[in-house]
Amino acid sequence: MRSFSFVTVDVFTDRRFGGNPLAVFPDAEGLGDDEMQSLAAEFNLSETTFVLPPADPANSARVRIFNRTAEMPFAGHPNVGTGWVLAGLGRAREGLLRFEEIAGLVEVRADDAGTVTIAAPQPLSLAEEMPADLVAGCVGIDVSEVLVSAHRPVVASVGNSFVIAEVMPGALTRAAPDLSRFKAAHEVFPFLGPRRLPLYLYAHAGESVEGTRLRARMFSPLSGTIEDAATGSAATPLAALLLSLGTADKARYAITQGVEMGRPSLLACTAWRAPDGFRASVGGGCVPVLKGEISL
Repeated sequence: MRSFSFVTVDVFTDRRFGGNPLAVFPDAEGLGDDEMQSLAAEFNLSETTFVLPPADPANSARVRIFNRTAEMPFAGHPNVGTGWVLAGLGRAREGLLRFEEIAGLVEVRADDAGTVTIAAPQPLSLAEEMPADLVAGCVGIDVSEVLVSAHRPVVASVGNSFVIAEVMPGALTRAAPDLSRFKAAHEVFPFLGPRRLPLYLYAHAGESVEGTRLRARMFSPLSGTIEDAATGSAATPLAALLLSLGTADKARYAITQGVEMGRPSLLACTAWRAPDGFRASVGGGCVPVLKGEISL
């Protein structure tokens, strides 16, 4: 019988039972693909990560990320949480970790205060737009509450794709996913990917010393995530998208998510103009919760 240790951490928070929970297997060598997927389904969290030896010894690890139903090319809170766990195990070199993932190389920095910041592996890319009426129908709000003055609802990615839409603050609070509407929207707008039509809604919430304040919610019921408490791989393309709409070279965003779920999360994002396009990073704190061992 084989045994594998795991830990769970709450990510993008400074308090236990806040933020987005994550399960991490720090030494997953020997686990098969089906076993990883089964373990992710068993934990029933947004994602579970499995740390393997890197293909290139110059890097820290190969990290595989699974949601309840499929492997992910990249995700935000899994990288922040895994970086926090591995840094605590002494695997960081001068606070730096480099993770090999399907979407590319993810650079992770852990500071002495316990904050972990990751750089998304790809520059911003934009694909097709999603009609505002489909967005509104999926979450039970009026089409007039989907704002299109800055940008229309659009598929955006820095390694993992999301439909990103700006809505009115009141609509963000009232939004509730309708599974039948998500299924219908998927029929006419077939979003290909492991999360199948993940919808990221945001609203402006003012300015602060941390940067532009935003509120956000993410729904992906077709992949089993009714709502996500903190979504770094959606916050990063949002930050890059907002920067691309103006003339600044760099901008910071403080994104609050998970409030309606009772798991408030704070994601600190930075976006900047780079030679290959618009890049973004996201960081936050982590709190340990559980540790244990699984025998297979």
